[in-house]
Amino acid sequence: MTLPKGFGSGGGGGAGSADVEKMIGRRVENMTGMITASFIAAWLATFGGTAAGYFVYPWAYPTPSGHYAFIVLTIIEAIGYLFCVKVMEEGTTKKSNGIVGGVLGGVTIGTIAIVMFVGK
Repeated sequence: MTLPKGFGSGGGGGAGSADVEKMIGRRVENMTGMITASFIAAWLATFGGTAAGYFVYPWAYPTPSGHYAFIVLTIIEAIGYLFCVKVMEEGTTKKSNGIVGGVLGGVTIGTIAIVMFVGK
């Protein structure tokens, strides 16, 4: 297998897309599931971090402050997830609007439920 042009000694004329794909592993436009799972894990970890304040240290971490932090961090994570998936699929024929919409809708409902019922 040859390296892409500009890498290694001599530059050897570059490599085809199949060679590059073998070097990288999987193509990124096939990783929507991995990015979705990572986003959901990050959201659950955010809840875990604020839940420690709700249940373990309520004297040092008031509930309204925890709710505010959870909401703001969820919004930041959701924007990052949306941009990751859209940039990853740019220029391809794959459309993941249904997956992204479903996940963001579920996270929105989950966030609202957590803020309404946890720590009250």
